[in-house]
Amino acid sequence: MISSEQAVPVSRLIKKNKKENHRIFFWFRLLLKSKTGTIGFVIMSIVIFTALFAPWLAPYDPSEQHITDMLAPPFWLDGGSMQYVLGTDNLGRDLLSRIIYGSQVSLVVGLFAIIVAGAIGLSIGLISGYYGGWLDNVFMRLVDSFLAIPNILFTLVILKVTGPGMFTLIVVLGVTNWVVYARVIRSEVLSLKEREFVRAAKSIGVRDGMIMIRHLLPNVFSSFCVLGTLSMATTIISEASLSFLGLGIQPPTISWGGMLSTGREYLATNWGLATFPGIAITITTLGIIFLGDWLRDIFDPRSQDI
Repeated sequence: MISSEQAVPVSRLIKKNKKENHRIFFWFRLLLKSKTGTIGFVIMSIVIFTALFAPWLAPYDPSEQHITDMLAPPFWLDGGSMQYVLGTDNLGRDLLSRIIYGSQVSLVVGLFAIIVAGAIGLSIGLISGYYGGWLDNVFMRLVDSFLAIPNILFTLVILKVTGPGMFTLIVVLGVTNWVVYARVIRSEVLSLKEREFVRAAKSIGVRDGMIMIRHLLPNVFSSFCVLGTLSMATTIISEASLSFLGLGIQPPTISWGGMLSTGREYLATNWGLATFPGIAITITTLGIIFLGDWLRDIFDPRSQDI
């Protein structure tokens, strides 16, 4: 038997679950109303599913060499077979399996790099916008200094000094891309801190740190999500570019940029080695951009599209 004292929490839990389910269906309906949002969601769902279940989806071990089948063409070309759907590379490794495993690296680097950049930019934007004064001037001059240096040049210098690697690449891409977060968050905080709810919190003695976390952060989080989604596409392209130059992900770890670098030497004889990883990068970044555009339209009160 459930006592009357226990019935109240249970009923509240049921109501809470109903509200959460309603909210999920509401966002799903909004997504279906947007063609670009739906396409982006489908693309990213496929990419994420591929990365998570790569060991089960890949037909071969991505490092397994088939010496007798080196540089095999895709199955629809002369000399190709269904044994290797997209063909093999110069060492006889299955190209489809390597592309599937390469999705893991792109998503991991893209996700953790924007977490690093977002954490730095969000913290600086909140503090700078809330306190203002000399602290705001110091942070904004720091932002100006980062804007004065091209990101790719700064990244190349750091990687040349520290050496390439996945962890290093994540940190470098995060440190060099926090500026946009700081500027956008600061501008929103400058407006929000003059609102009545912030003044009311100050009047009853709420500490500054609590105001920033409980009152300002939830109000800027939507902009943060949009920025993070859109900048993830740029981060994935940057990772592929650096890996292509030999300063990003290093073998034997598989990355789409590294596959592009290998494939460029065989463009005349086996164009698929560079084309298929390039298509994977393009489709993934387009999916992220489409999803980011939909989020921007959703959170923009002036948008009438949805």
